Amino acid sequence: MIEEQALKQEYIVAQKKSAKPMLWVSMISMVMFFAGLTSAYVISMKREDWVAFDLPEAFHTSTFLILASSISLILSQRFLKQNKRQLSLILLITAFFLGIGFVWQQYIGFNQLKSVGLFFTGPESTVSTSFIIGITFMHVIHVIAGIIVLLVVIYNHFKYKYKSDDMLGLELGAIFWHFVDLLWIYLFFFFYFIR
Repeated sequence: MIEEQALKQEYIVAQKKSAKPMLWVSMISMVMFFAGLTSAYVISMKREDWVAFDLPEAFHTSTFLILASSISLILSQRFLKQNKRQLSLILLITAFFLGIGFVWQQYIGFNQLKSVGLFFTGPESTVSTSFIIGITFMHVIHVIAGIIVLLVVIYNHFKYKYKSDDMLGLELGAIFWHFVDLLWIYLFFFFYFIR
């Protein structure tokens, strides 16, 4: 019985040691994916049918929302380290809803592009709008994955799985969320300055 518990404890320790490196490897692959997409965008700018346009206002709003969500998540972690569980949970839930707001603003942004005649596909589409909408949509999929991660983190927080000295799940969720945040900031400024 004692041997079985010791093996189980060793397994948990090994799992915790490998969790962050595995997350970093997956994020590096995502960086390579988006680097490839933005490189294709730059190469395609040389086409004769390239159309430059301003980013929709909703993309500006969504940038503010995702930044605010990351700040909420940072504060949530700090409050949990201080054993202020209630404040930590409130800020976690705030980060979640700000993430939902980000996705909603992206949807509004897609509709703003459509309203000025810029489409993803079809006879009225352009290469530039197809790239921007396609890349942005791929990012939104990653944000939705991040929102699911935040839901799991919130659930685990309710179940008291995180403590000031054991926050691995919250840390992993926060790393992924900050990653999708930084990825959007990169994409936003990329599209803003490179047209």
